[in-house]
Amino acid sequence: MLPDLSPLPITVDLLPYEARLDERPLAQIDLVVIHCTELPNMAMAREFGERELYESGTGNSGHYYIDRDGTVFQYVPLQRIAHHVRGYNPRAIGIELVNTGRYPDWLDSRNQAMDEPYTEAQVASLIALLRKLHNELPSLKQVAGHEDLDATTAAASDDPRVQVRRKRDPGPLFPWPRVLESVPFQRLVP
Repeated sequence: MLPDLSPLPITVDLLPYEARLDERPLAQIDLVVIHCTELPNMAMAREFGERELYESGTGNSGHYYIDRDGTVFQYVPLQRIAHHVRGYNPRAIGIELVNTGRYPDWLDSRNQAMDEPYTEAQVASLIALLRKLHNELPSLKQVAGHEDLDATTAAASDDPRVQVRRKRDPGPLFPWPRVLESVPFQRLVP
């Protein structure tokens, strides 16, 4: 067990449809997937998370969101399966870091640089959250970036002859070495 460095306040603000998400046993969770919102702010991230996209009346979201100032929000309880990464949701926790990424033209081939750095407060809160989750969930052993698990491509919005990655988050400025040195997880790269 890792010692907690300091208390981590988490604001629980569940999505309106969270009770319609499938349940799972906590022992099934062995993976954390790191994302960035690719949106300009937390309010827009919440709005996107609340959108109902499926017949079940649910949408896409992570379990936790970390704003640029390090504030942590929980939108989905861990015993519910959030929709955040293809093929891994039943076993994974999704953590979203507010970051513009490629916003607003995610698939424009001329806009693929992800050059907003993550803040010190975000990284510190992420590490604290990962340690907390490690202490609470003995089955949790692996961490991955969204880009590690979804390498599919799509036609670029500006030129359909060009293929671009659908998902590039958390992106090239994410501090993988620091995070991996701070928590006892193995990075899952299929």
